[in-house]
Amino acid sequence: MAHGRATARTIANDGVANRLRFLALTNGRPFWDLVQSIQPLRRRLNATLIDHAIREMPPRPEPLSTMADYTSWASLTDRTYSGRHMPPVAAAEGTRPTPERAADLFTRGESMIPCPRSTVLFAYFAQWFTDGFLRGDTHVPRDPRKNSSNHQIDLNQLYGLREAETAALRTFDGGLLKSQFINGGEFPPYLCENGKIKPEFAPLSVIRFAELTDAQRDTLFATGSDRGNIQLGFTMLTVLFLREHNRVARLLGQLCPRWDDERLFQTARNILIVLLIKLVVEEYINHITPYHFRFALDSRLTTMLARVPWHRENWASVEFNLVYRWHSLIPSQLSVGGRDLPMAQTLLGGALIPEHGLGRLFEDASRQRAGRLGLFNTDPLLREVDVASIADSRTLGLAPYNSYREHCRFPRVRGFEHVSGDERVSGALRELYRSVDDLDLYVGLFAEEPGAPDAILPPLLTKIIAIDAFSQALTNPLLAPRVSNAATFSPHGMRIIASTRTLSDVLHRNIPEDPGPRFVSMARRGVR
Repeated sequence: MAHGRATARTIANDGVANRLRFLALTNGRPFWDLVQSIQPLRRRLNATLIDHAIREMPPRPEPLSTMADYTSWASLTDRTYSGRHMPPVAAAEGTRPTPERAADLFTRGESMIPCPRSTVLFAYFAQWFTDGFLRGDTHVPRDPRKNSSNHQIDLNQLYGLREAETAALRTFDGGLLKSQFINGGEFPPYLCENGKIKPEFAPLSVIRFAELTDAQRDTLFATGSDRGNIQLGFTMLTVLFLREHNRVARLLGQLCPRWDDERLFQTARNILIVLLIKLVVEEYINHITPYHFRFALDSRLTTMLARVPWHRENWASVEFNLVYRWHSLIPSQLSVGGRDLPMAQTLLGGALIPEHGLGRLFEDASRQRAGRLGLFNTDPLLREVDVASIADSRTLGLAPYNSYREHCRFPRVRGFEHVSGDERVSGALRELYRSVDDLDLYVGLFAEEPGAPDAILPPLLTKIIAIDAFSQALTNPLLAPRVSNAATFSPHGMRIIASTRTLSDVLHRNIPEDPGPRFVSMARRGVR
């Protein structure tokens, strides 16, 4: 009886079309296995499902950005302001709690609620990947309307946002990035000496650099991102992709001896960017969606991109930035080299990687469960981020949760119990908000109940992520039909891209200091 009530509530919340599509894709696994075994049918269905998912919201260009509440030539072209899916809305006074009180809804109690499917590696990858293009304003004071993004999946975590940063990181010999070897493993060089940034790395920056001691500064790696050393998982992934870039460049140098440094570097960079996009589609997105059909980055998909209405210049929206505050995924204690460390001890944690080895740390992250995404499950250390997120959303006049449901083709909910069947959640919302129509988007996104017991994300969050993630990744110029070929990547580069499907593939060819097999997965062992 309880299950029947939950199903009825979900159908009422999701709408018949959304729910039927979800049920079709999450049931009948033998049918989906058969479909995927027929390659022409699989390719056509892959392209059709992705296209349909992106069309669930109106395509770019957005009429408005955070520049103003009306359209102008500047607001349509100045991408230092963030895009926005919906016009700003003025909220009535006294209908919502303060950002501080609303942020209390996120705070974890004594124990973490575990995610049914995800590992800490999923949390690490999500932060590292999205920080490449979801970048807020870096000026002081910070302007929530502005961003410092290239709006592309361009691996600036490794290569930097601007050419001066890229040049500072290159050897200009053999297409390689600068590196050093520690305990048999390859790492970025150190950024500082005696607490000062080395002259060769003058174009690089580090967030909150002035707050660090000289001893802390001397442990920082020189990376393309100002966040490159912010947390252990972020640094692990940057180190892995540095190794892969230099591995690819060395192979190309052997296979193409007439190529100069510039062509070797640029071709390796092209390969690495598409490798990342492929991992996003084939491992990361497939992990997020509970579907039996597995999305792929294939030739039919890239051909389709030339004719779809949503193939427009990338422009990350403020909503996309907001939906990716997945702090509840991170446990309060992280497994590192066989020890449980408080999260705070993994900040500026790059020195832990040579100590324990890259392979060991990837396996540690893959064996530890992530937290469940939702309210009452974020470590108190990250509370201020939730406060700032809610405050920024109000400064920008983001429409409430129900308005975004309608924008994304979901029915509006009529009561807090329709947001979540968990009385603790619905009761807390009822206590703080005058009406469900006043519910902040940021709070509603994470209060909403998942569509299935083993789902990672709630329905509205899933849809916004799918729309923005697919449309941001698949419009990359390296995937254009006339670009995505052997002339751009080399025949060997094409083979590298074709043979890579998971982070495990990349890791196991880049741990010479620890060449044994490692369990590396965003999903818990035994979970697809």
